[in-house]
Amino acid sequence: MHDEARTATAVEAAPEVEYHGDDLEALSTLKRYRQWIVDEFSPYLTGRVAEIGAGIGNYSEELLCHADHLDMVEPAARPASLLQDRMADQERVRLIRSTAEEWAANAPPGSYDGVVMINVLEHIENDAAMAAEIFRALIPGGHFLLFVPALMALFSKLDAIHGHYRRYGLEELKAKVTAAGFVVETAKYVDVLGVLPWLVINKWMGQTEFKPGMISLYDRFGVPATRAVEKLIRFPFGKNVLLVARRP
Repeated sequence: MHDEARTATAVEAAPEVEYHGDDLEALSTLKRYRQWIVDEFSPYLTGRVAEIGAGIGNYSEELLCHADHLDMVEPAARPASLLQDRMADQERVRLIRSTAEEWAANAPPGSYDGVVMINVLEHIENDAAMAAEIFRALIPGGHFLLFVPALMALFSKLDAIHGHYRRYGLEELKAKVTAAGFVVETAKYVDVLGVLPWLVINKWMGQTEFKPGMISLYDRFGVPATRAVEKLIRFPFGKNVLLVARRP
């Protein structure tokens, strides 16, 4: 079913995308936050997995700890170059220079066991069509693993600057993946403690860039706190939505 794995030095050509990934470098200190997301996804990470919007590889190394093979899809030149260098010694990865839309249109049917999109779907104008293409690319029983920003009430200048078309409501996201043919296995709001800082700093104060000091502080104290609280309580809102869907 799967073709032979290629190393990260094999880079497929793509049109140049003007994105430098400075925000991804600022967010690279969010180690606890990343581990939280990957821990939620880990039961479904098996076989051949595609990571759409791999960026500079902040999640790629953690995903590869669970997947047998990882296709890292990234269109922008500078992040792709940094990703290639970062994963150069890994034999179970392939770097694909492609937009999400191009990758989805060209992925062979039934070629993946899992597809991961972490903070990517909000960048895609026709997200319903993307979900349908991912359904086609997955094997029966394969999983679509989604993490997206939540609540349009939190939509800020920072969202707009980073090319977000939307922030999601839980039921809206569930409806879109269900319409594509998926069965939703889990869907929930996460990072409830992140709502107020985002509302005040980004929405009301109009902050337009990530501050590494504040990010590190939240990762050290906020993430463990909200993760512990959310193990006990399922909140009806949060800064993000995490969803796992299965192709029947």
